[in-house]
Amino acid sequence: MWSCPLNGTGGDDPLPCLHVQRALSALSLLYLLGGVPLGLGYNALLLLANLHDPGGMTMPDVYFANMAAAGLLLCALAPAHLLGPGAAGGATWDLGSEVHVSLLVLFNVAALVTLYSTALLGLDCYIERALPRTYMSSVYNTRHVCGFVWGGALLAGFSSLLFYICSHVAAKLVECSRMQDAAAADAIMLLVGYLVPGLAALYALVLLARVRKEDTPLDRDAGHPDPSAHRLLVATVCAQFGLWTPHYLTLLGRTVLAARGKPLDGHHMGTLLLAKDLSRFLAFASSTVLPLLYRHLDRNFPGKLRRLMKKLRRGHQSCSPDQAGAQPVAA
Repeated sequence: MWSCPLNGTGGDDPLPCLHVQRALSALSLLYLLGGVPLGLGYNALLLLANLHDPGGMTMPDVYFANMAAAGLLLCALAPAHLLGPGAAGGATWDLGSEVHVSLLVLFNVAALVTLYSTALLGLDCYIERALPRTYMSSVYNTRHVCGFVWGGALLAGFSSLLFYICSHVAAKLVECSRMQDAAAADAIMLLVGYLVPGLAALYALVLLARVRKEDTPLDRDAGHPDPSAHRLLVATVCAQFGLWTPHYLTLLGRTVLAARGKPLDGHHMGTLLLAKDLSRFLAFASSTVLPLLYRHLDRNFPGKLRRLMKKLRRGHQSCSPDQAGAQPVAA
């Protein structure tokens, strides 16, 4: 699991690091035993409850279903990331493992889909609130937007594969020899995966706060939106960016340290690696927090879940033997 790469030089005391490492290991085990099954179950229910009745889905439901799909991917990746060799503090690009790089690419794809879906949810909620009769934020358009989000995330994750390929052919291509530094990949993910959606989400919240103070004629005609939907939006944006910000801060720290070009001593290296492990744990925890927020703040979800359960029970009863039809034959 996680470790403290302190070599004991320089008079560093490894005991604080060891205590933190044990605490993080205990938290990771608790999350893998409780959080991952909970996240898998609630994300699956969120997806099924919305997809079994596509006609009843609203624009926010499409984004939440999209984030639930990313949450299922994160839950599936959590055991490998939190218990695998990458959690031991080794540099990702020094492992030289196809499996590990593939897991990292999938993790980056899930991160991009999660944060971009959150930011676009805020922007579309503002459009729906400010221009309710334009249908710019319709369910049909939102489904296509979510498809583009997954496609863009896959293209952005391609940079990680490019760095891995160049690490193998750098001896043959001079251009690839300039791309072996992991700091470039961290900088790309920081810019594309966090700064852009973060600014978009902040801009959407500011616009929503402004439009809620203004009572326009369109608002009077369309009626005020459901307050629970606004609470769900604010809670989702705060939770997602709050849990993902430490991960991108560690990427920023690694990028700055790599740009300085100065080697770190054992104490600072251990602190950086523990911060990386903790931030990644919080990122994986977002896959469990989101469906719980949706379960408790969306007032339509219990009804959707009941309809899903009824449909499943009817399907199970239709597959069972028809005892009522067999009784007249026996008589």
